Amino acid sequence: MGIDLSILWAVIILFGIMMYIVMDGFDLGIGILYPFFKDKDERDVIMNTVAPVWDGNETWLVLGGAGLLAAFPLAYSVILSALYLPLIFMLIGLIFRGVAFEFRFKALDHERHFWDKAFIFGSIAATFFQGAALGAYIRGFSITNGHFSGGPMDWLSPFAIFTGAGLLVAYALLGSTWLIMKTEGELQARAFKITRLLVWAMLAAVAIISIWTPMIDERIAARWFTFPNILIFAPVPILVLASAILLLRALSRRHQIGPFVYTLVLIFLGYSGLGISVWPNIVPPNISIWAAAAPPQSQGFAMVGALLIIPIILMYTIWSYYVFRGKVRVGEGYH
Repeated sequence: MGIDLSILWAVIILFGIMMYIVMDGFDLGIGILYPFFKDKDERDVIMNTVAPVWDGNETWLVLGGAGLLAAFPLAYSVILSALYLPLIFMLIGLIFRGVAFEFRFKALDHERHFWDKAFIFGSIAATFFQGAALGAYIRGFSITNGHFSGGPMDWLSPFAIFTGAGLLVAYALLGSTWLIMKTEGELQARAFKITRLLVWAMLAAVAIISIWTPMIDERIAARWFTFPNILIFAPVPILVLASAILLLRALSRRHQIGPFVYTLVLIFLGYSGLGISVWPNIVPPNISIWAAAAPPQSQGFAMVGALLIIPIILMYTIWSYYVFRGKVRVGEGYH
């Protein structure tokens, strides 16, 4: 039996998107939390926790998009046609963030507030429109003869707006737990307080989305609530609850690393729930990964490049995080 390249490519793309969510999630999160830290020195420390790694984190977004184009061109054409506006707004937010990173430290004192606002705006905009695009993706697209046949505003709905807000909470939680791990003193103490509130907001968002999603599509409801699927997938909500309890316990015991780890587990479980809901479709409601796949020759050719580049990306990512490990302190950098 030969290798199913479509499944292998789906795994690679899902892995790339998950890596992006995890790695760019916490640095978008600190931008969302930026308004809660007014002191210049604290803001400098917050920026310094991600300054050495933030641009490398976005490599995974490029990998996911390029992989989708190479392996599933039909899905690429439909998804981008349906989500042009939120994706453009997301990229505008990322541009504001990138410029703010470079210019803030070079700006004069009376100009720095502008770049702080650009950093906040870019982080919130990029996160919200990522979440809105996700909500539109879950709802599915209007497709005729393999082409998107809806309008430019079809992505906008109450569900998409809520998923955008939910992702703001999720990334903010990643950001606050990152600050717990990377800072100390009064800044870290405030991060602990913010994180406690965000945990409950995150659980509320997860509960609402978990109830709302099956109501959107009866096929998603059948996937989760028919026998024997209800038994097979029951560990997912159970693990969400267990992870939340462990996260709250780690916060009460003032653990430094545990809150971030448990937040990553929550994010992964939420991502797994999305995969369970739509699999094997790559374009909801009814285009499967095999229907959207490129010819096997194209997938195989692109696979060679992917298998060469992914280990390189992983190696330099691990190395950069290793080099810049430890706490960041005011005026001193890493320790």
